[in-house]
Amino acid sequence: MAVGTILCGSYWSAWSAKETAIEQDKLLKDASEEELPNFGTGGSSTVMDINVISAFLFVVVASCALIVLYKLMRFTWFFEILVVLFCIGGVEGLQTCLVALLARWFKRTGESFIKVPIFVYRNSSFGWIGQDILGITVIITVLQIVRIPNLKVGTVLLGCAFIYDIFWVFASKRLFHESVMIVVARGDKSGEDGSPMLLMIPRLFDPWGGYSILGFGDILFPGLLVAFSLRYDWFAKKTLRAGYFLWAMIAYGLGLLITDVALNLMDGHGHPALLYILPFTLGTFLMLGRKRGDLKILWTKGEPERVCPHVRLESMEE
Repeated sequence: MAVGTILCGSYWSAWSAKETAIEQDKLLKDASEEELPNFGTGGSSTVMDINVISAFLFVVVASCALIVLYKLMRFTWFFEILVVLFCIGGVEGLQTCLVALLARWFKRTGESFIKVPIFVYRNSSFGWIGQDILGITVIITVLQIVRIPNLKVGTVLLGCAFIYDIFWVFASKRLFHESVMIVVARGDKSGEDGSPMLLMIPRLFDPWGGYSILGFGDILFPGLLVAFSLRYDWFAKKTLRAGYFLWAMIAYGLGLLITDVALNLMDGHGHPALLYILPFTLGTFLMLGRKRGDLKILWTKGEPERVCPHVRLESMEE
């Protein structure tokens, strides 16, 4: 589910960036750059580029939010509010994905309205299916909207996420006498099966039952890097093998596999997935970029140089 989610989110992000670039090229044929709006990687109003400052602030904001969840999750009313907010965000993400998908084949879909009765059975045996569907659409939507402009910002963001994950899984035990991240993820103090902000699937062949869980952050942060790699490959017109996307996806899959092995070696105790995923994905990207001579462009600009259409036309006329 994690690999498929990143795959869908990456292609949607790259496709949106490609459409924006095509629109820019069409406009540049009839007007100069000074008369046009800035259509860079973050030029669209529906796209938000992360910068270095926001990457650092993530650690502070996410840590504060985690402490609030840890302290208040024991109250039933707070957990119910959390579930309601997740459902609202999940339905919005599902609507965004469905409209974008159906509008490509059915042009009038976006103009129609259908009332569908929805009944939620979160505590039922099949409730995890609905939670995963909503969670996946939320992640895909975020991967399409939020982007890292270059490898420098990506390295800072993933580095902060790496420290954040390890601290709140392992080091927080010294301050709170238990792992804050694991308590929040599993919903130990809420009386529920777990927080809604994660993907979960039943352990079908485990005599003890329970669920295998993976937090949204373990998909989102590596997914931002993978989506960036696919956008770069498309703009640089690289083949699948010569590009970075394929190897980033393989690295992410291997990171998940190593995480699962480590989890079993630790007798099922909670483990920070980013501890293994980020070195695989980011390390692979950095090594390939240096080997192929693209690291400087990836680190600073984040996209190859593109010649403006009106410049190409002028050169052809001369």
